[in-house]
Amino acid sequence: MRRNDTLRVAITGGIGSGKSFVCKALAFRGIEVYDCDAAAKRLMRHSQDIRQRLIALIGPKAYDGEALNKAAVARFMMEAPQHTQQVNDIVHPAVAEDFLQSGLTWIESAILFDCGFDRYVDKVVCVTAPLETRIQRVMERDAITRDKVLEWMGKQWPQELVRSRSDFEIVNDGQDIGPQVDRILQQLYEG
Repeated sequence: MRRNDTLRVAITGGIGSGKSFVCKALAFRGIEVYDCDAAAKRLMRHSQDIRQRLIALIGPKAYDGEALNKAAVARFMMEAPQHTQQVNDIVHPAVAEDFLQSGLTWIESAILFDCGFDRYVDKVVCVTAPLETRIQRVMERDAITRDKVLEWMGKQWPQELVRSRSDFEIVNDGQDIGPQVDRILQQLYEG
């Protein structure tokens, strides 16, 4: 365990739980959180190593000029579960290394346990919300159907499993999360 000033903490939770909302609350308190999704997109666009490896795996259609061809990559990943794993095996280690080099001590990842990023942190905060709340948030945010949201949720670990593997929980059910965030910060850094 590291000293509290270098404690590494992860924010995780399923789609629609409100991880980004919690990260904004942390930013308001002066804590910058490393965003794994944004980092993966940035690295897939700009890392020559990732570019070369994705082209070797998927073919030249993986990129359209300098831009990542997201549709082609998504099609490849949907073809077979092992394709998803092959892409993840290229991108996830690069994201982990980028996080470790970033100097940040907080990380946000929806797939923290799935991809093994939990090994890089000391504590995990799970953001949860009632199922119907999550479904409505995603439907409104992404303008998709309830069935599509449920399909996406079905590809993620169940909320209860993620919660059971986490050290803390923030219930993001529409009430003020500030007291929960402050209580966790106090336990992490003063407890």
